Amino acid sequence: MSKIDQFDAVVIGAGISGMYQLHRLRGLGLSARVFETGDGVGGTWYWNRYPGARFDSESYSYGYSFSKEILDEWNWTEHFSPQPENERYLNFVADKLDLKKDIQFNSKVVAARYLDEQNLWEVELEGGQRVRARFLITAIGILSAHQFPRIEGMDSFKGQSWHTARWPKEPVDLRGKRVGVIGTGATGVQVIQEVAKIAGQLTVFQLDPNWCSPLNNSAITEAEQKEIHASYPAIFETCKKSFGGFMHDFDQRPFFDVPEAEREAFFERQYQGRGFGIWLGNFMDTLTDPRANAAISAFMARKIRARVKDPKVAEMLIPKDHGFGTKRVPMETRYYEVYNQDNVTLVDLNTTPIERVTPQGIQIGDKEHALDYIIYATGFDAVTGAFKRIDIQGKGGTKLADKWKDGPETYLGMQVAGFPNMFMLVGPHNGATFCNIPRCIEQNVEWVSDCIAHMQKQDLQRIETTETAEAAWTNHVYETTQGLLFSGVRSWFVGSNTPGKKATFLVYAGGSPAYRQKCEEVVAKGYEGFVMS
Repeated sequence: MSKIDQFDAVVIGAGISGMYQLHRLRGLGLSARVFETGDGVGGTWYWNRYPGARFDSESYSYGYSFSKEILDEWNWTEHFSPQPENERYLNFVADKLDLKKDIQFNSKVVAARYLDEQNLWEVELEGGQRVRARFLITAIGILSAHQFPRIEGMDSFKGQSWHTARWPKEPVDLRGKRVGVIGTGATGVQVIQEVAKIAGQLTVFQLDPNWCSPLNNSAITEAEQKEIHASYPAIFETCKKSFGGFMHDFDQRPFFDVPEAEREAFFERQYQGRGFGIWLGNFMDTLTDPRANAAISAFMARKIRARVKDPKVAEMLIPKDHGFGTKRVPMETRYYEVYNQDNVTLVDLNTTPIERVTPQGIQIGDKEHALDYIIYATGFDAVTGAFKRIDIQGKGGTKLADKWKDGPETYLGMQVAGFPNMFMLVGPHNGATFCNIPRCIEQNVEWVSDCIAHMQKQDLQRIETTETAEAAWTNHVYETTQGLLFSGVRSWFVGSNTPGKKATFLVYAGGSPAYRQKCEEVVAKGYEGFVMS
């Protein structure tokens, strides 16, 4: 039997959260090993290298805030940085902190089992390697378990096809080619607006249109660069106080107390502004009051009709099943104008569903769409999907997948009863699930690290949440959705985008400040809801 190495902690995933967690564990003097499926750091920004992939949070609000040296040395080139730059940034951080020596790449974790008698986690990799650790920390991301649609004949296609989350590293030349894109969510929108520039023929297969809003990106000027560097403390303080950890926060004025002309002017300013302002810097009432939501939806519909020349196509692009902002809003750059191009065709799958993928393309009714490439922009089994792809077993061999079969149950989105010494970064029902992710990742990592430091100081070896605390937190998570319009909408927030997945709320909708306050209260009360020994 081969030797089983043992560490103080094992971290699964070398994305933004896993990298920072490794850095903090080292600071505690602990031995740690990170296992990463890919051959490089970056998580989301390693895997999603499709054309058009970029931030939809302002770049300078997205990077790490914990190191002034890193902030001083790195200059973002665009207000919303593209994937290649994001990957370079994360490699810059990894090299700066010398993280890679403790990361084992090309190492897919397939199982993690808690050993009751030893109070250790045994982690198994694809290929059979096993290691053990006192602490298991998952940093596997909420949008990492990519999923394909269930369409007959997908394997028969003789052209090339990929999911956007597995785009090839080598260059793909789509110039003059016949390209099909399935999916018009945030990723699909980014892909479509880029591929349309070069494809000979682009066919977009749309199931559900989304409300999309202009990103309004631009290069960062020298003067802006100086201002950004001087403003970092204020930027991060703004993010800390805002509902979602962004540079935008809701307008709390009662919607109908504001005159209609003033509301329309406000909508227009937000529409012309950068990023998520039109969504997360809008009137709070647009997400709670159906009448206010109808007003912003009507405004956005008028924008679509004004930008798309063919009225029939414009109507196909206007959502009828949900109001603006009740799903994650894709950010776009001349996306709607794509449909004015002669080389772009929009197919409404609600009217004419895909029958099958053929060797030559996609069959819909009596028409075969001949294609050279098929791009699947079909999203993810969100939040819980990455957990399901690992056989995680807690006390007595209890499987996490069985415990969560009717929906996740957690305490603070960071621990699960029956799974001692396992911490989840950005787990289900965690405040980071509906957040400008890096801002809330830092809070998660720092809380977990401080907790482990407390255990070190007190010579404690084991921590586990109670079923009572877990049930109370899970109930609280559902309470935060009351009155929010998106709680009843089909989306990845509730898992209804994944076939066969029970619809249940997966994110925390109470806001980042409330979540942070709760975490601080738990510590102040002696880690209330946890049992340590």
